[in-house]
Amino acid sequence: MTDVKTHRVLFCIGINQNFMDAKKEEMGDVWQAFSALMSGISNLPGVNVLGVMDDDRIQVGPSADAPWTAYIMADVPDLETIISACDFCRSTPVGDGTYKLWKYCKIEARIGRALVIGG
Repeated sequence: MTDVKTHRVLFCIGINQNFMDAKKEEMGDVWQAFSALMSGISNLPGVNVLGVMDDDRIQVGPSADAPWTAYIMADVPDLETIISACDFCRSTPVGDGTYKLWKYCKIEARIGRALVIGG
């Protein structure tokens, strides 16, 4: 067994009903905050984003459970960095800052390791 240096993490992001009920201007503010969340995660020290996927074209409406709306697959150095990535949802202001991003979406981290097949 090899010594694992990083965690392979799948950040699952779901959009909730508050976003669906928002007016067009508010949705634009949420999109800017969502972009800040994505950039914030990818810019954390030691994070290597392997890929991002959005299934908003084949999923309509809020994400109550899996399937989620968007996914980020990344190698992350430690648990504290994973927590910091999730905290962007709690701390990123939307619009004038009255609300944070977690009013409109949620994030969950699935933690594992890279699967190596073969010998």
